[in-house]
Amino acid sequence: MAKAFQKIYTQITQITKATCSVKATNVGYDELATVEGKLAQVVKIIGDEVTLQIFEGTEGIPTNAEVIFMGKSPSLRVSEQLAGRFFNAFGEPIDGGPPTEGEERAIGGPSVNPVRRDQPSELIATGIAGIDLNNTLVSGQKIPFFADPDQPFNQVMATVALRAETDKIILGGMGMTNDDYLYFKNVFSNAGALDRIISFMNTTENPAVERLLVPDMALTAAEYFALDKNERVLVLLTDMTSYADALSIVSNRMDQIPSKDSMPGSLYSDLAKIYEKAVQFPSGGSITIIAVTTLSGGDITHAVPDNTGYITEGQLFLRFDSDIGKVIVDPFRSLSRLKQNVQGNKTREDHPQLMNAAVRLYADAANAKTKQENGFELTDYDFRTLAFAKDYSRELLAIDVNLDTVEMLDKTWDLLSSHFNQNEVNMKQELVDKYWK
Repeated sequence: MAKAFQKIYTQITQITKATCSVKATNVGYDELATVEGKLAQVVKIIGDEVTLQIFEGTEGIPTNAEVIFMGKSPSLRVSEQLAGRFFNAFGEPIDGGPPTEGEERAIGGPSVNPVRRDQPSELIATGIAGIDLNNTLVSGQKIPFFADPDQPFNQVMATVALRAETDKIILGGMGMTNDDYLYFKNVFSNAGALDRIISFMNTTENPAVERLLVPDMALTAAEYFALDKNERVLVLLTDMTSYADALSIVSNRMDQIPSKDSMPGSLYSDLAKIYEKAVQFPSGGSITIIAVTTLSGGDITHAVPDNTGYITEGQLFLRFDSDIGKVIVDPFRSLSRLKQNVQGNKTREDHPQLMNAAVRLYADAANAKTKQENGFELTDYDFRTLAFAKDYSRELLAIDVNLDTVEMLDKTWDLLSSHFNQNEVNMKQELVDKYWK
């Protein structure tokens, strides 16, 4: 837009650590602007008093700074050209390639009307047995990974991206180190999978508040491919704790009264507007969201995982298993509330019962381990459950296991028949007769 037709103001009335205010008219919420050349966004309008959040901070901005309103909110150009590209939080290429062309769409729109949704019912296989076997994912589902900061959750996300049976993978990285960014770029490039992966990256070198744009950018791209192209889209967001920290930074700089754990009072709705974008369309397209939430000191009661647990349809909990020296998907603390929609329907008939039998025996092993640690004498059955638990963790629950769903079920039958007799697995006899090894 020519500068002569832009709205330009030069009298700033108030400056805080992250915002400035100016008297202006005909300005809309979320509209972009520049303040002394720094990118900003409208966050509050009271009468003719407009408050702008400045992404780089207000340091060095004078009271007579030039404020230029752009007349539009943050947007993304959507087309097939997005595939295989890496972008920053503003949708600008960071991979050295040319700018993308296509229809310009505003980000951060409303979620899909419930009457336009279908019941999630399509299997999304990831190749990770701890997910596909015990906590099967369904298209249109929203589910988080809960993990400690030192666990390899980004490697798990990359693995899911490469193995998931979907049409498009959209990765939104927030607060990532340059090493993390290069890791994702190298893994995707080396695997030859860039043609179906789109990445939006915010690194630690970028202003923290730019992280707030990443989920909306990723989901705007996802809506294009799911609704316009009827494709199955998997959105991977990492790390939502970094996103929430950015929310906290902005709210504190705007002198808002903090809520639990220094988070803004709007945290639930801020997270919900992201997670509620998960949808199964009647036309066949879908958006499935998996989001990493790192836990500080393993605290699952912190505001971020606590609110996330209310909004989403389960969680996948990563835990280091000292018995095998690997990170596993914990079968006790993980849950997919929609798995019954596909287990036994889109997977083999024995899946639900086999999963329940294995987890029950794994629980018996946990009880045996407690008895052992407290000096009680173990029975033959206790020793067999302990041996089973190690094999089950190593060969199925570990995040580096890569099997398809049928192989996972067959492996589980192998483990059961290796450690127990038919009467101990407590399953329907017709299934035992058909599949017992």
